Amino acid sequence: MKQFEFISNQSEETMDFSKRLAGFLKPGDVIALEGDLGAGKTTFTKGLALGLKIKRNVNSPTFTIIKEYQGRLPLYHMDVYRVEDSFEDLGFDEYFEGEGVTVVEWAHLIEEQLPQEILTVSLYLCENGARKIVLKPNGKRYEELCKEFLL
Repeated sequence: MKQFEFISNQSEETMDFSKRLAGFLKPGDVIALEGDLGAGKTTFTKGLALGLKIKRNVNSPTFTIIKEYQGRLPLYHMDVYRVEDSFEDLGFDEYFEGEGVTVVEWAHLIEEQLPQEILTVSLYLCENGARKIVLKPNGKRYEELCKEFLL
């Protein structure tokens, strides 16, 4: 599986990157968002929200698991860090197959419930304070999306 990398030197660049990515997203798209605490997962999601024309402030759904926002497409923002049983049926598939874009922070914790085709976005802290953003498409839809987006 091919992967694509981008270096962001400040949070505004991360938001601009994900805002632009939002323009390529369609209903039913699912993004698995991975990265250490403080790596910029919520900043990335805020940029997606801006790109989806969402007016509300986006913040981490750490204690509610799922937050929904309305824009050009609905945005379903999940944080599954506190989900104790990866096999617990919380109705995630209804979001994955819905009319919006789903972003799942700490997605590896519910890997068994994720769709087979997915775009994994990993954010890594670099020594100089920059962030490395790695896009890993899984499936033809996301391979094409990455090619179009990164041209």
